[in-house]
Amino acid sequence: MTEHLLIEDLIEGTGTEVKKGGALVTAHYRGWLEDGTEFDNPYDKGQPFQVVLSRKKVIAAWVEGLKGMKVGGKRKLQVPAEMGYGERGFGDKIPPNSNLIFEIELLEALNRE
Repeated sequence: MTEHLLIEDLIEGTGTEVKKGGALVTAHYRGWLEDGTEFDNPYDKGQPFQVVLSRKKVIAAWVEGLKGMKVGGKRKLQVPAEMGYGERGFGDKIPPNSNLIFEIELLEALNRE
């Protein structure tokens, strides 16, 4: 059985909406393993994360999970392992086959026409 990506809007944004993959997004986020262990927190670096939403750049859950999100919003994603880093895991912080939880605050979105 395949698990599904769960998307929960914590704060509804009012700005630009992420329309599709390929958008350039700027966001703050935090990532946890299911047991509550934090594996990533760019807030600590004092600099937001900027990336093009494409499967070459980010995990599938981010491409799917940010669609329809609006700037100013905050969203929680509960990510099944196959939409995260799957069997390979990531570095020493994310073991193979880990389900992940992200809280994402969208600061800016630029959609490519």
